[in-house]
Amino acid sequence: MAINLTIFILLRDEAKVVFGLNVLFFEGYYWQVLSSMFLHSGWTHVILNMLVLFQFGTILEKYLGSFRFCILYLCGGLACSLLSAFYIYFEALYFGRIYNTVGASGAICVLMGFYAFVDKSSTKGLIVALLLISFVPIFMGVNIAWYSHIFGFICGYMCAKFKLLKGKIR
Repeated sequence: MAINLTIFILLRDEAKVVFGLNVLFFEGYYWQVLSSMFLHSGWTHVILNMLVLFQFGTILEKYLGSFRFCILYLCGGLACSLLSAFYIYFEALYFGRIYNTVGASGAICVLMGFYAFVDKSSTKGLIVALLLISFVPIFMGVNIAWYSHIFGFICGYMCAKFKLLKGKIR
């Protein structure tokens, strides 16, 4: 959370083209799959993401331990960003739409997906929440990387399903 807030405060908007996830990734800007996870478009974006990160991060860090939690967050976020990069490329190539994606939402949705598998009683509610946070803002005219949310949730769920990280209640 501290990294997200520090980068948000210090980084100028102009730098988001270089560090946000966009088609430049395919021209050698490979760091974008990592750097975009720590950028945010505005105060509302960063505050909402940090609240949800705190909510799920606290629970899963206790379950997995700090090291495994960081692995889940970073590796899951990278996988989600990579999938999003290919979606962005597809949209640019076939529809001429140019996106610059920023935010921790994909990595946070990895946590939500992981938790949905671990706590079966919350699965349906988390899927509903995922759909709401992914599509309601679009209907309100807010630009949102809904595909990153979906990719993240699937990555987290699959990570838990295939027992890539094991945890226990501490």
